[in-house]
Amino acid sequence: MTQELHKEAIQNPIFKLIGETSQELGTDSYVIGGFVRDYLLKRGTPKDIDIVTIGSGIELAKKVASKLKGKPQVSIFKNFGTAMIKHQELELEFVGARKESYHHDSRKPVVEDGSLEDDQNRRDFTINAIALALNQLNYGQLLDPFNGLGDLEKKLIRTPLEPSITYSDDPLRMMRAIRFATQLDFTIELKSLQAITENKERIKIVSKERIIDELHKIILSKKPSIGFKLLHQTSLLHIILPELTALQGIEEIEGQRHKDNFWHTLEVVDNISENTDNLWLRWAALLHDIGKAPTKRFHKKNGWTFHAHEFVGSKMVYKLFKRLRMPLNDKMKFVQKMVLMSSRPIILSEDHVTDSAVRRLVFDAGEYVEDLMTLCEADITTKNPRKQRKYKNNFQIVRRKIVEVEERDHVRNFQPPVTGEEIMKVFNLKPSKEIGILKEAIKEAILDGEIPNEYEAAYQFMLEKGKKMNLKTN
Repeated sequence: MTQELHKEAIQNPIFKLIGETSQELGTDSYVIGGFVRDYLLKRGTPKDIDIVTIGSGIELAKKVASKLKGKPQVSIFKNFGTAMIKHQELELEFVGARKESYHHDSRKPVVEDGSLEDDQNRRDFTINAIALALNQLNYGQLLDPFNGLGDLEKKLIRTPLEPSITYSDDPLRMMRAIRFATQLDFTIELKSLQAITENKERIKIVSKERIIDELHKIILSKKPSIGFKLLHQTSLLHIILPELTALQGIEEIEGQRHKDNFWHTLEVVDNISENTDNLWLRWAALLHDIGKAPTKRFHKKNGWTFHAHEFVGSKMVYKLFKRLRMPLNDKMKFVQKMVLMSSRPIILSEDHVTDSAVRRLVFDAGEYVEDLMTLCEADITTKNPRKQRKYKNNFQIVRRKIVEVEERDHVRNFQPPVTGEEIMKVFNLKPSKEIGILKEAIKEAILDGEIPNEYEAAYQFMLEKGKKMNLKTN
């Protein structure tokens, strides 16, 4: 690439301003990292821009902000020697060039001022160490000491320095290597991959929050299985998500085998990723079978069974989220619900689809019935074209039935047609178990199709049921 073409990357006036301000302060500045990488890969223009200066990043940020329209606030992170400016749609992070050294028990470095070369040495990967100069003398010049440009062309993830030192110093880089390989569809250099395996135990000093942040990015990528295969290959997955690796393997007893539920799970995650960007639905796909490892049994008569694996799996979701410091709120409850109900539409699609069964499915899934169907369709991993067609057709029948039943019976986000207060008034009751019994009986009658989901029918049913319970009306 010519220097002129690199100038095209930094044509936004903000870069000229940073360069001029830097010169006023008597320092040199460069744009480095993801902005340069993604420009060279033609992945669009990132909104996060890292600026490294041979001096104080905080001082440069303050001076730049004072010249910008509206004088944006500067967020200063003294401990890290960094400063951030939000300007228009951009997030500009300023840092002074530095060199780092690490203690074995921490991924927090001891930092000293350094040169641009020192700063490029401390970068995680060669493709993230490419810099573009913002200085008057060499504006737009590409500085690429580790041939990151060549690695971009080869689609290779490689560390600037010895990989074992890079990963041992900051073990989060192991997750980042796998995440970049997944997002960019790159290969991790063999030496680097071996170093990740050798340093896998070091991941234990990294906070759960940072690990999960990388896992989220892997799960949200176009083909998450790339990342999970690498996590498995390097044994990081055994440490982070043992519930998943416990699914691996095929056992055979008396000629009867079960499928490998680990590799099946990765196929399901890839399938669902073609149809949704919902992070938590993708998590549900990843965890939908985790209950199969603890519930696996062999019976001479029935062969391999995984009795109640959905129920067990939904309980495991809570423990897993808690261990990994993930949110224990509605997001976790959504994943639990999807795991718990993951087989319901499958059973429906295999049997004759009755209105009653569909009503119960819609009632139990509520607003998430669409998500549940998306998960179940992703669960079709058979390689037999005839079976695949059959399953997909059956799911279409279930989907049509859901629309019909919902239009007619309105059981999604069900509210009982007759309220508890009305029951108390009709039968002159104080709060008691009888009210609960009547409400439940009305709900069951609607779900079974005995009565329509309408006030008058529910009211008459309540009177008859109350009479059978020897309740007297006013």
